[in-house]
Amino acid sequence: MKDLKHLYYFEKLLEDSYNDLDRQAKEAGQIAIGHVCFQIPEPLLNLPGCFSVRLRAPRTGSIEMGTYYMSSTLCEACRAYLERTIEGGFNFLDCILAPDACAQMNRCVENIEHLNLIQKDSFFVTYADVPMKSDETALRHYVKQMRIRVLEPLHEHFGIDISDAALRRAVAEQNEISRLLTEIGEYRKEANPRITGYEFAVLCLASYCCPKSLIKEKLAETAEELKTREPDEKNNYRIRVVMVGSEVDDPEFIKLAEECGALVVADRFCFGSLPGRQEIVLNDSEDALTQICRTYLQWGKCPRFFNQDKVMERREYVDQLAKDYHADGLIYEQIKFCDYWGYERAAAFHIMDEEYGYPVLSVDRPYAVRNSGQLRTRIQAFVERVELKKINKEKNDRRAQ
Repeated sequence: MKDLKHLYYFEKLLEDSYNDLDRQAKEAGQIAIGHVCFQIPEPLLNLPGCFSVRLRAPRTGSIEMGTYYMSSTLCEACRAYLERTIEGGFNFLDCILAPDACAQMNRCVENIEHLNLIQKDSFFVTYADVPMKSDETALRHYVKQMRIRVLEPLHEHFGIDISDAALRRAVAEQNEISRLLTEIGEYRKEANPRITGYEFAVLCLASYCCPKSLIKEKLAETAEELKTREPDEKNNYRIRVVMVGSEVDDPEFIKLAEECGALVVADRFCFGSLPGRQEIVLNDSEDALTQICRTYLQWGKCPRFFNQDKVMERREYVDQLAKDYHADGLIYEQIKFCDYWGYERAAAFHIMDEEYGYPVLSVDRPYAVRNSGQLRTRIQAFVERVELKKINKEKNDRRAQ
């Protein structure tokens, strides 16, 4: 296929923790808010005068210092983020707002705070207690925490407008980005998709770590370009997969899978679009904060939600994605030492195969994938296994006729 006009532009943005658009926003006097998890709703971090930056550590090399402070048995992503902070990669941030969602990520942020790694007089860190259920009691607690741990500190420290009207404007801006990404992502359902999983991952990831107002124009141009983009006459993939799991903040992992013949047609992982890049629908009869929090609780598919309803919801959601995007198999991945996705991946490997009938590849991977020979070999073997299953099914179908 012909290269997307702005793909290189978006790829360059992802090469640095402090990219050109972040610099542009800072030079315009905006407040840079670091965040580490889906559990803090993005509209609360993108109110007028500020913009959110999801922590990630592109081009990670050694994580020795992060390991020194956090030990070698904790999540490699958390250690990489701490390493990048020690290197000075997040000195541009004005605050970090973290949920009490993952103990390992909290330890990363606590080290940033207590080691005084971001030395600004105005810099601060807050931690919000977020629920592990999604009922009305949990919602009330969630709303209260977002008010006292996110909105009020932003107003007190930086004078940010946290009114209902300001929240609705932030939702409207995020909805514009979400509509564009949803439109682009829909092409992945095509029999011969006009966009690859890698290309979509680059576009989606940029929406998490760049000011949304500054990427909107090029995202809109890309959406328009895709309307007439012609896919290659012959499919360049061998199977279609849904990728599920923990942080994928480096699209090189998606590229590696697709080089092995597994086209990633749906992204149910942290930093993905399913869920998280759908529209937030607000009404006028209830305050915006409550509606935003309710939406994020409903969207939440993290395995930190332990109640049985959520456990079943996650399985049904992946099953429905596989059907909607015509997937042949599932890849469940986790970064090494991720507690939540460790048990979720182990269970899903059997359940999604035995109860739902999908071929499943279960991957425990390093944070920095690059050109991992071991991962490449495992994905190639999985592709061949799924291909063989498809061939046998086609033979049996013909015999049955």
